[in-house]
Amino acid sequence: MSGTQRDVPERFAAALASLRGRRLRPEVRLVEVPGPRRVAPFSLALEGEVFLDEDEIATGRFVGLHDPDGQEAWRGDFRVVTLVRTRLEAELAAEEMLGDVAWTWVTENLGAAGVGAIAAGGTVTRVLSQSYGELEATPAAVDLEIRASWTPTGTDLGAHLEVWADLMSTAGGLPPLPDGVTALDVRRRTVGP
Repeated sequence: MSGTQRDVPERFAAALASLRGRRLRPEVRLVEVPGPRRVAPFSLALEGEVFLDEDEIATGRFVGLHDPDGQEAWRGDFRVVTLVRTRLEAELAAEEMLGDVAWTWVTENLGAAGVGAIAAGGTVTRVLSQSYGELEATPAAVDLEIRASWTPTGTDLGAHLEVWADLMSTAGGLPPLPDGVTALDVRRRTVGP
């Protein structure tokens, strides 16, 4: 987190507290990394990976930004900036609707979570990789990258973290959990102590 502990605004402290103990799917693993220092006076960042068995199926980054004075482009004093990467089968490279479908994963996860979010925007990028020569046996694949940001209307960044973790899980191909069902795992994955 950028900024010093003694000058952390109350709203940012509340946002940080909302992240602690947040339960995520057991397939999601997180690590805190340094937040960006130039974009906002206060920030936090997490990197995540989604595993199915021992195979990594998606990765990403979650950044929470706070400017007590607000920023006009954000339309508020907080901004969530996310990145999700996954690899798909090469057959999907030609799918015209792939970008549209990937963007609906963002909007549907935000809507299903019922979090207050405004000013959402982003990009979906796909890259087809084909190997040649000594790497010819490597199967072709599509790398999909979703960059999305939005402005939370409150300080509960933990709810937005859950949206991002669900987005990574969806992009990685995990089925959604039915309403009211929490994934159980003896190694519960939580944020913080």
